[in-house]
Amino acid sequence: MPVYEYLCHDCGPFTDMRPMAECDEPQACPRCEIESPRVILTAPAFSCMPADRRKAHATNEQSRHAPKTLDQYKAAHGPGCGCCGSGPKKKPGRLVTKSRSGAVGFPTARPWMISH
Repeated sequence: MPVYEYLCHDCGPFTDMRPMAECDEPQACPRCEIESPRVILTAPAFSCMPADRRKAHATNEQSRHAPKTLDQYKAAHGPGCGCCGSGPKKKPGRLVTKSRSGAVGFPTARPWMISH
């Protein structure tokens, strides 16, 4: 269960662990038992989480419509990168077989076809 912050007008701030379904409901102050509203007093503790999770959160928070700068693009895609269409692409070599009589065959292309 998450911990939420509440603010009592007489006693000050306090925290309580509650189910997420009850996050917006007021909570009774532990000292004076007056209903207190939920408030957000502290920022989430991102500095305590591992670097890879911080990077994942930052990636999720980036705007989808904001284009990358040229420096950001070059950092992600080096010269000759083949993942996004930039750089030269080399066609893979084709497997060719020859029989004793000199007939040429391409076994991986269409094995049901007979060579001429």
